[in-house]
Amino acid sequence: MVTPVTRRYTRIAALWIGLASLPIHAMELPPPAYQIAANDAGVPSTVLFAVALQESGARFHGHLIPWPWTLDIAGVPYRYATAAQACGALRIALRQWPATRLDVGLGQVNLGYQAQRYREPCELLDPYRNLAIAATILREQHNPGEDWLIAVGRYHRPAGGTVAAYYRRRVRQHLVRVLGLSLSTAMP
Repeated sequence: MVTPVTRRYTRIAALWIGLASLPIHAMELPPPAYQIAANDAGVPSTVLFAVALQESGARFHGHLIPWPWTLDIAGVPYRYATAAQACGALRIALRQWPATRLDVGLGQVNLGYQAQRYREPCELLDPYRNLAIAATILREQHNPGEDWLIAVGRYHRPAGGTVAAYYRRRVRQHLVRVLGLSLSTAMP
């Protein structure tokens, strides 16, 4: 015999089965270091994490993760197993290239354009220090009421243009994944 209670449970079960068949996109919570640096600078931690994924992301066991000992030397990325190895390579690179051609760490902080933010280049290989600087730069590039992706473009290229637009699109893809959205439902 079908009663109102049975019908109600049948509807609830059908709803749950329907919901269970939908693709689930779980939010990927940024690690604590990103949350701390972002909070201190007043930046969304998901945006900072997405920037780091774009800047220093490396595949590790099938997952893209920001790699703290990444150097970009004249447009070519290099990843090192330890901070000491990266520091040694950075010291050599500084003898061969102008500081403006060298980006360091999780946020790929440029040694030349950001020289006022550090005392010694190898300190940028400290993940916490690097994230604090990256978050501060990102905050400085953001105007009140503006979409954070605009600031992300200026983080990479303050002059804007097609290079900044391309970079925004790449970071947006990471941000969509971090936020657990599909591209069709994500922000423009």
